Amino acid sequence: MPNYILTVACPTKRGIVAAIATYLAQNGCNITDSSQFDDALTGRFFMRVSFASETGVDLAALQTGFAETAQAFAMAAKFHDATSRMKVVIMVSRFGHCLNDLLYRWRIGALPIEIVAVISNHMDYQKVVVNHDIPFHCIKVTRDNKQQAEAAQMRIVEETGAELVVLARYMQVLSDDICQKMSGRIINIHHSFLPSFKGANPYKQAYEHGVKLIGATSHYVTADLDEGPIIEQDTVRVTHAQSPEDYVSLGRDVEAQVLSRAIHAHIHHRVFVSGTKTVVFPASPGSYASERMG
Repeated sequence: MPNYILTVACPTKRGIVAAIATYLAQNGCNITDSSQFDDALTGRFFMRVSFASETGVDLAALQTGFAETAQAFAMAAKFHDATSRMKVVIMVSRFGHCLNDLLYRWRIGALPIEIVAVISNHMDYQKVVVNHDIPFHCIKVTRDNKQQAEAAQMRIVEETGAELVVLARYMQVLSDDICQKMSGRIINIHHSFLPSFKGANPYKQAYEHGVKLIGATSHYVTADLDEGPIIEQDTVRVTHAQSPEDYVSLGRDVEAQVLSRAIHAHIHHRVFVSGTKTVVFPASPGSYASERMG
């Protein structure tokens, strides 16, 4: 049986869940998982429904037939094929821990995506990428050629049909133009300290200030550097007995884990942007195994 996902965002109103359930039942669909959130502060309602089509109805028919219901509730609603692998472009500079982690998870099927290209402003990871039979593009970025470089990057995104761009420690700031064009489709990862340290050698600064928690934040990219809607975060405890090198090692581990979880949530349509924040529905029990098979 075809497996699909319906995502819905709309103003809060009585009868939304009943209308969705009725429509799916009338079209021979059986709901297998459902998550919803009614945000009382914003008056917005969010819902994600997984279901199987017992009659073989296809996505196009479901989307078309749902138009009347969507209009009645002012819904932004979309049907997705649960087994479709999202096309992803990864961008990286000279820190390769996140790239290597994503390649491993992709290779073993833990992250069911289709990596259509890797873009870098350096040649460091050409061999490892090519050895995975993935196209590698080195696009140098300078102050003088930034506009041309970004145009070349966007051509790769468009020509490959990429639906998501992942900044796996890509150390160039994207322009406002590219952030707007790809709004909600670029995910970044960076360290996050309590308190925050910016600039050069943040792990060294954290060590010198006796920080007890280090961590990472993954978020959607906006024109405001490192201030886009947050998808995933995590921390790890450190002590006075650990060295700056330990901080770096632990930080890289948590960055890789947080980024992979953020991507996992995005590709399975569990993330809804709500203003400056996100609503992220948890993966259902056993979903990591079942989603991996998709």
